[in-house]
Amino acid sequence: MAKVVETKYYELLRAPIITEQSMKLVEENNRYTFKVPKTANKVEIKKAVEAVFEVKVIQVNTITVLPKRKKVGKYEGLKPGYKKAIVQLAEGQKIAAFAV
Repeated sequence: MAKVVETKYYELLRAPIITEQSMKLVEENNRYTFKVPKTANKVEIKKAVEAVFEVKVIQVNTITVLPKRKKVGKYEGLKPGYKKAIVQLAEGQKIAAFAV
């Protein structure tokens, strides 16, 4: 029987952040990085990751990334800021979406 996951959990985990640095964290420390809403807190993020991926979360760190100035030709603007969460899983557990 499939486990029913609330849709609010899917809305909390907006996108995985896959960069060289985040993949290094996955390999060395079993830590996964996600883009989350600015209003999300650590408890909500932990519950969402545990419900969606069926893993045990040990620790959650959050970082608010500030908007950056961007200039294209004569036009100037801002890249939007966002919040990211770095989630550490229990030893031996993995998230298949990050496998390369």
